[in-house]
Amino acid sequence: MTSAWVYQSNRFFTDDEALLIQNRLADFAAGWKVHGEPLSAQAEVRYNLFIVLSVDEQIAAASGCSIDSSVRFLKTLEADFDIQLFDRMNVAFKKEGQLHAASRSEFENLVKDGQIDDTTVVFDNTITSLASLTDKWQIPFGESWHKRVFG
Repeated sequence: MTSAWVYQSNRFFTDDEALLIQNRLADFAAGWKVHGEPLSAQAEVRYNLFIVLSVDEQIAAASGCSIDSSVRFLKTLEADFDIQLFDRMNVAFKKEGQLHAASRSEFENLVKDGQIDDTTVVFDNTITSLASLTDKWQIPFGESWHKRVFG
């Protein structure tokens, strides 16, 4: 299994920022280690809003120290690009084919106003495997944890 961690920014990256971040992510993934041994890791920017880190657990699993190093690295990105990656209550959703990001209170208001319905696609950043990015990351609001929290 390939484990994955999804971090959503509080704002969209510019194209230039996304390229710089992607380059730094590639360098980090290439040097990411567990107990001195390299991890089979990948890191990427998606939709100029998300950072996805993944590790092939069949080769070597990420442990506490290696996860701590990824958090330290992501904290440097936060500082360097003036972004927030650890606020899990930022919500991304698609409306009429367009990707949007909202704070918890903004999203709550959109739900109350009926602008978000059960068919609105939301991003579940709590997924834990790379395979889930394909079929469980983007799901209808009505089938998501968001419905329980905001519905």
